[in-house]
Amino acid sequence: MARYIGKRLLWMIPIILGIVVMIFTILHLVPGDPAKMILGLTATPEQIAALHTKLGLDKPFLVQLGDYMSGLFFHLDMGNSYVTGVSISGEILSRLPRTIGLGLISMIISFVFGVLLGILAGTHQNRWQDSLSMVIALVGVSMPAFWLALMLVLLFSVKLNLLPASGMGGIEYYILPAIANSVGGIAGIARQTRSSILETIRSDYVTTARSKGLKENEVVMKHILPNALIPIITVAGQSFAGVFGGSLIIETVFSINGLGLYMMSGITSRDYPVVQGCVVLLGIIFSLCMLLVDIAYAFVDPRIKAQYEGESKKKKRKEAVA
Repeated sequence: MARYIGKRLLWMIPIILGIVVMIFTILHLVPGDPAKMILGLTATPEQIAALHTKLGLDKPFLVQLGDYMSGLFFHLDMGNSYVTGVSISGEILSRLPRTIGLGLISMIISFVFGVLLGILAGTHQNRWQDSLSMVIALVGVSMPAFWLALMLVLLFSVKLNLLPASGMGGIEYYILPAIANSVGGIAGIARQTRSSILETIRSDYVTTARSKGLKENEVVMKHILPNALIPIITVAGQSFAGVFGGSLIIETVFSINGLGLYMMSGITSRDYPVVQGCVVLLGIIFSLCMLLVDIAYAFVDPRIKAQYEGESKKKKRKEAVA
């Protein structure tokens, strides 16, 4: 098991390096001169050249890339904002807990309700429970998150005056954003759970468990669901990563001072270092989510355990013979 996890951790290194190089290259090729954007149209060529030197923009591309990667990986420094001059790493660290908090709440809602809807649909195939669950999932997949967020604000904040429409504070400020951010995940997990349940429910071991007189709830929880978890875990991991991407819109709608709102402000003001830092971090978070999915496979799928335990035993036998 340790070898499997170590192998996945090693794969993270080239993946993260590739993310950083790709994002830096794309933003480097974006048209426009950051110095002219900062100084304005009235800037003289001398002022522009001086700012190029100060920002390091007069250096070759590979040197700029090397400086950025060195600062990022050895000093956790993503540079300073073109607009405010404030450290991007400090801004991200101060805002990231809000985004992670919203993401975790949204993911818990997505996973719990998505799995419950999927189980309900899979165990009642072609009945009204199945139809209702899939209609809810279809609506959730088709509904844009920003539109749902605005509708929730109109209903619960403007009309009913039950929940705050924007800002930060207690748990009540997270209710509407978490609901708007989790609907898409609920739909995806519910559809995948239903498919996995239907594939597993016809297996021989399920028939054997029922023939022993076990209650249907025990059959579902002890025999069907554990064997249907692998595809569900995959979709859940993708949904969790998507939650952070969706926070860009949700945080803007609800004025949550998190990573998404910070990135949107960087996009609107063409503050490339801010956008670059946020996208790099989101890419790393997505990679970590996929790493957690792979590690979860190792604990859920007995075939992975058997494979690596078998390799470990073979290695010990060879060492003993030698």
